[in-house]
Amino acid sequence: MSGPLKTEEALRTVYPEPSGGALGKQLDFIDPHSRRFIELSPFLCIGSSRPDGLADVSPRGGEPGFVHVLDEKTLAMPDRPGNNRLDTLTNIAHAPAVGLLFFLPGFEEMLRINGLATTSVVPDLMARFAVDGKPPRSVLTVEVKEVYLHCTKALKRSGLWNPENHVPRTELPSFGEMLRDQMKLDVAPALIDTALENDAKKNLY
Repeated sequence: MSGPLKTEEALRTVYPEPSGGALGKQLDFIDPHSRRFIELSPFLCIGSSRPDGLADVSPRGGEPGFVHVLDEKTLAMPDRPGNNRLDTLTNIAHAPAVGLLFFLPGFEEMLRINGLATTSVVPDLMARFAVDGKPPRSVLTVEVKEVYLHCTKALKRSGLWNPENHVPRTELPSFGEMLRDQMKLDVAPALIDTALENDAKKNLY
């Protein structure tokens, strides 16, 4: 077969059926191992869907365990100050389905959780995520539907945690220079870089 593989039937002409282990590892609740993974994780990516059908993936980070396990079917995470595009939150307002991919620095295994999200500003929920007296802008709660550990192959292939693979900063222009060029701004890149650095220091929480 040649050309685009647009149906599951077409895909299965190239890919074999998943093994029993690949299917059997999926849970519909947060078990103790998944809970511990979340408690240790300082970083995740969240996927959502736009009203026009395009998908979006956004990073989220914080101290290890910044995502709280409220119970075996519910997660909560703070929404800290960002660029105010509200891509993820706007998407969720239209379509609540989300996918979460949790990472642990140095670990090649990952944790995947799929569920239905809601944005909340309930005071008690906001208070549990306050840092230096500052609450988050909102809290995202996720009703957990699917939970499973993801194997190591992607991170093994990438060598993501290997210091020898770190890309020298000199391989790319500064963030300010790239933004200046992309947005066609008539301003020195150093000024943009300084503004971004100051914002990251003052508005992290």
